[in-house]
Amino acid sequence: MNAEVQRVTLNLPATADYVDIVRLNLYGVASKMGFSYEDIEDMKVAVSEACNNSVLYAYSHEGGMVEVVFDVDGETLSITVKDEGASFENMNSVSRVGLHDKELTEAQIGGLGFYLMQALMDDVSVESEAGKGTKVVLVKRLARSEEKV
Repeated sequence: MNAEVQRVTLNLPATADYVDIVRLNLYGVASKMGFSYEDIEDMKVAVSEACNNSVLYAYSHEGGMVEVVFDVDGETLSITVKDEGASFENMNSVSRVGLHDKELTEAQIGGLGFYLMQALMDDVSVESEAGKGTKVVLVKRLARSEEKV
C-alpha cells in the first residue's frame, strides 16, 4: 500500500444544493478504504453538519465558497471543511441569514452540530478566526473487524 497521503479536494459554492456532492464523494472515498456502511452513514451526517454550518452561518451574502478536503492516510480518513466567511463567534446572527425555505427553529438545530460531529467521529477540531473563516477537521479511523479473515 502507498504510504503517502492521498488527497481529494472539492471547491463548491456555499449553498445547500451542493452538500449532496460532498456526501457522494465521501461515500466513494470511504467505501474504497473499506469503511462499513454504518461508519459511512455516520461520516455523512457529520460532514453534512460541517457543510451546513458553512452554508448557514459563514456567508450572509451570495458567492461564498466551501473547500472540502479528503485526506486518506493509511487507515485514517481526515475530512476538512473550510470556509472564509464569518467566524463561528457570529453564529447568533442566524436570524438575519436568509433561510430560504427553512424554519428558523430548524436552522438553530445547527448549534448542536458540533456535539453530533464529536459523537460520530473519532476526532473533531475547529479553528475559527475573525476575518479568516472557519476550518472543521473530522477524523475517522478504519476499525478492522476481527470476523474478517
